[in-house]
Amino acid sequence: MRLLVINGPNINMLGIREPSIYGKEDFHALQELVRKTCSQEGIEVELFQSNHEGAIVDKIQSAYGVMDGIVINPAAYTHTSVAILDALKAVAIPAVEVHISDVKTREDFRQISYAGMACIKTYMGLGLDGYRQAILYLKQYLNEHGVG
Repeated sequence: MRLLVINGPNINMLGIREPSIYGKEDFHALQELVRKTCSQEGIEVELFQSNHEGAIVDKIQSAYGVMDGIVINPAAYTHTSVAILDALKAVAIPAVEVHISDVKTREDFRQISYAGMACIKTYMGLGLDGYRQAILYLKQYLNEHGVG
């Protein structure tokens, strides 16, 4: 089983950026959590982070026929990017959306998730543990659907 974990803009600034919202753990801690979880579950994983919408679209497209599932935190592009939504729909790879904070309790403009419209599940407000839960859910989902 192969998963692609995508992080959008400013996720690389974890630990620095608004720690009262996103916590004090840094991006390296997030990457280690993802790698450890996947290793324990026998999952191959590729991690990708970009601050550029087109690079994220390109990465999603490159997953077609290669990856079994996608875990994505589109970050700020969650609320603005129809391009990321369309890329997720185009490749039709099962995807789970993750948000470190609980976006439902935040600003009005954060209430729409375009990427989430193409995802089978969303985890939010669980800090970095949301990634672990997303990986475990996606593994179960893929196993139930004959992948992996």
